[in-house]
Amino acid sequence: MSSEIRKLQPQLLWNKFADLNAVPRASKKEERVITFMKDFGEKLGLETIEDVVGNVIIKKPATPGMENRTTIVMQSHLDMVHQKNNDTVFDFDTQGIDMFVDGDWVKAKGTTLGADNGLGVATIMAILESTDIAHPAIEALFTIDEETGMTGAMGLKGGLLSGSILLNLDTEEDDEIGVGCAGGIDVTATRVYNEEETPEFKIGYTITVKGLQGGHSGMQIHEGLGNANKIMNRLLFDGFENFGLRISEIDGGSLRNAIPRESKAIVAIDAIHEEAFLSEMKLQEQIIKAELKTKEPDLEVSISKSDSPEKIMDLGVQEGLTRAIYAACNGVYRMSADIPNLVETSNNIARVVVKDGEVMIGCLTRSSVESAKVDLAKTLQATFELTGCYVELSGDYPGWTPNMDSPILKVMEKIYEDLNNEKPHVAACHAGLECGILGTNYPDMDMISFGPNIKGAHSPDERAQISSVQKYWKFVLEILKEIPAK
Repeated sequence: MSSEIRKLQPQLLWNKFADLNAVPRASKKEERVITFMKDFGEKLGLETIEDVVGNVIIKKPATPGMENRTTIVMQSHLDMVHQKNNDTVFDFDTQGIDMFVDGDWVKAKGTTLGADNGLGVATIMAILESTDIAHPAIEALFTIDEETGMTGAMGLKGGLLSGSILLNLDTEEDDEIGVGCAGGIDVTATRVYNEEETPEFKIGYTITVKGLQGGHSGMQIHEGLGNANKIMNRLLFDGFENFGLRISEIDGGSLRNAIPRESKAIVAIDAIHEEAFLSEMKLQEQIIKAELKTKEPDLEVSISKSDSPEKIMDLGVQEGLTRAIYAACNGVYRMSADIPNLVETSNNIARVVVKDGEVMIGCLTRSSVESAKVDLAKTLQATFELTGCYVELSGDYPGWTPNMDSPILKVMEKIYEDLNNEKPHVAACHAGLECGILGTNYPDMDMISFGPNIKGAHSPDERAQISSVQKYWKFVLEILKEIPAK
């Protein structure tokens, strides 16, 4: 890890980020970071609690003169998305993130950076450790598993927190104050199929889609980025329609909350059609590249000859699968009629796996309108069930309804304008923040979300803007000074 990160300003925050990024912390594998956080709180002599699901709460009394101010909850999640480029050799289970400075940005070498939500965690750590920052009584809430199910927020019981204001530090635009977010639900389609012996007259090819940007399936779903699973399916569908292409295996995408960047398929075609097949695939590649040239200039489609696979999919199942993926909604389903430029409902076809007689298609459906979320999930369910799939709806979590009369919002709007000579952008977002879930057990808590500029979250292109972190840090310090009296 580059020592230059530790020299950046504000130094206290960046040092805590570097400490945190030395600890592997994948979703559902947070044991080491939970221990790290508990040790941190206990070494400071602060009350430190691990709840029944693994969330860590550290409580710090108010600084002198701030005792009469309202107790606040500062909240971020401990886990991070683990993504890397195919050619990057890296073990997330044993290695810390390898960071470097590139101009005004902090980046990682071929992997996700962990700024989402590590910069929020580091901010809270810096304030807990500080001896010269004025603040009211703080309850620091570090949740687990935000990225793959929000089970930490869901498992947090009422009564553990007494604060009446919650500052969620998980927004990725420094001019934005978040007041609402989308809820989500996982849609998973599965089925088994009979494998057939590959006929002798067929030959093998490997098709690879790569070079896409990927990104956050909530915050970036409206940007028109390429989806590797959709692109691959388009190629497979065309190959079958024209040349009787048969599928042996597919491995596309990764995490449900990441727009899929890569997909690989092993297929078989009739040897007699080889030349025409390669010509058609080249044509399709050119067409898709032309469509996506502005958003995805680095898109690559490679088609290479390989050993003929021993087994291929049952023909009827293959036809149903490719048609279902073609028909399934991916991207924006509906824009909000009430909030300008806000995606209301969307779906990400995040994962497609075909292997050894089993199919799995994983989607994450989001919406700020509960009924619309359910409606789109059922639409996808019906689409996949028509092809004989079993469809499970799981991981359902609520959205966060905006409160434009929030008292802490008024305070923060004024502070932001005084610091920056412009008004902040007060908005709901299409990402899934934990505020809506936390509000179920703490319904009277006044919640707000904000953070520094982070680009490319959930992808190896993730980066945090240094100047923005400095701007954000000043904002945080002023907010702490201006928390109202009890």
